[in-house]
Amino acid sequence: MKYLDMKKVRILSIVLINTLNSFAQIKLPNVIADNMVLQSKQVVPIWGSATPKSTVKVKFKDQEKHTKADEKGYWKVNLSAMASSSVAAEMLITSDKDSSLCLSNILIGEVWLCSGQSNMRYRMKSEYQKPLKTADSLELELSNKQPQIRLLLTKKKFGSSDIDTAGWEQAEGEALSKFSAIGYFFAKNLHRKLNVPIGIICSAVNGTQIEPWTPASAYENSTLFKDKTENSIINGVEAGILYENMIKPLAPFALKGFLWYQGESNVMTNDTLYAEKMKTLIHSWRERWENPELSFYYVAIAPFNYTRRKDKVAHTVETLPVIWEAQAATLSVPKTEMIPSSDLIDKLSDIHPPYKWEIGKRLSNVALAKQYGYSSLEFTGPRFKEMKSVGKDLVVSFTHADGLKTNDGKAVGWLEVAGANGVFKTANGIIKNDKLIVSSPDVVKPIQLRIGWHENAQPNLVNNAGLPVIIFRASVK
Repeated sequence: MKYLDMKKVRILSIVLINTLNSFAQIKLPNVIADNMVLQSKQVVPIWGSATPKSTVKVKFKDQEKHTKADEKGYWKVNLSAMASSSVAAEMLITSDKDSSLCLSNILIGEVWLCSGQSNMRYRMKSEYQKPLKTADSLELELSNKQPQIRLLLTKKKFGSSDIDTAGWEQAEGEALSKFSAIGYFFAKNLHRKLNVPIGIICSAVNGTQIEPWTPASAYENSTLFKDKTENSIINGVEAGILYENMIKPLAPFALKGFLWYQGESNVMTNDTLYAEKMKTLIHSWRERWENPELSFYYVAIAPFNYTRRKDKVAHTVETLPVIWEAQAATLSVPKTEMIPSSDLIDKLSDIHPPYKWEIGKRLSNVALAKQYGYSSLEFTGPRFKEMKSVGKDLVVSFTHADGLKTNDGKAVGWLEVAGANGVFKTANGIIKNDKLIVSSPDVVKPIQLRIGWHENAQPNLVNNAGLPVIIFRASVK
């Protein structure tokens, strides 16, 4: 009798296990969900977990891909490159040992990831200073609906293997009001020009330095930074802590590129290695996605009165220009571009300039010019090219300088020159044939030039597109 009872127990156990297995669920990372946009014209990875050794099948449109989960249950398939499509489609994911999943309302278009600190996190329904020069385009936009634009907003989270998010949502209502203003207007301008679906991911956290967004291993394996890193601490913060929870889990979701707006918190630490840190971050992100071609577009941070802050280190009026110089130096990395923002502020006491729709537009113009065939579209201000000494004058050439002029009809401002003694004096500038001729009555033989080398600088030198000069310093070679 006892034997029969034990036999029944074994049978019941097997039935129970089989029943539970039949309801085991395929699990997907949070970036793969209803309402998402898949990147067009690229291989599209779809991945997740299932019962170990099970066979997983992914069906999407006319594609059907098979793979086998490994010993830990991880699996991945690559969908072949697809054309853009604004027609909503379903994705069916099945397993021979798990219950199936069906994702709905999926579009195919262009996908971008934006990151950084509070100026990137800056919401459409803003809690910051309203603009003084124009109507608030953010507020005007909140009542609109953009079903072809999909938003994925991550939340700050530590100690998790996946992002914390409400998922992909259409650009409307509460989802729109909480989303990055820069990210949304970037997407809106791309959609208007390209007429394809746009997916935009925002993974940004207020008040953060660049180091937490970069994997700790990138610093530890760097010749430059390994001696400056101890127990993952560099520049007073823990490297990689945001990267691990808010960037790494997003890969290898197919993207067109990255948008970056950060640097203020590194100004506050008088960071002299910011250029190399930016380069390290860019390389590590591209490495994570296994795609060295991913574009990286970023914003030159705005003028601000850092000298009035009570930080742990004292600032001078040149602390911010050093970061501007570092940001410009990062342009040496392939597939990077930078836009100016020095003209988009109302108050030098406001570290959150309100004109985020213009920042989004400028970033979208970079993408349109560099990747989508609008090569004649200007996206940045005059950039220093070379300088020659001609008698008492310095003759300066720029790129992006068609129609070089001042935006207020006044003399060129924020010019300084120095001779061999290194003492800078205010200088005058004359625009001729899209070049700038600079001189000063106080410097007989100028060999150094600075434009806008001050935390308050809002230079009036612009190109035909009205975009301001990229602040710089240079010496005659």
